[in-house]
Amino acid sequence: MSPLERLAKTIATRKGADPDTSWTAKLLARGPEKCAEKFGEEAVEAIIAAVKGDRDNLTAEAADVLYHLLVMLEAADVPLDDVLTEIARREGVSGIAEKAARR
Repeated sequence: MSPLERLAKTIATRKGADPDTSWTAKLLARGPEKCAEKFGEEAVEAIIAAVKGDRDNLTAEAADVLYHLLVMLEAADVPLDDVLTEIARREGVSGIAEKAARR
């Protein structure tokens, strides 16, 4: 199991935890909209770090983005395995061809 898969599993176990003792539980208790908002905030912070060329901060912000993405997925009842399956489906397919197929 990859670290990302372990993190997703930990996030899932926190869904019913006490929001006073778990940041993850607090986010999930606030609903999918708040989880999406936090994901967006972290993504913007990662973008800023990338634009500034701040590799160390980008690394930290990227970890935050991945965490908040997994929280958002959990809030929306979308398993990480579904996302990984979609990535596998796209493997070896040109990005241009994949986008054209969506139309």
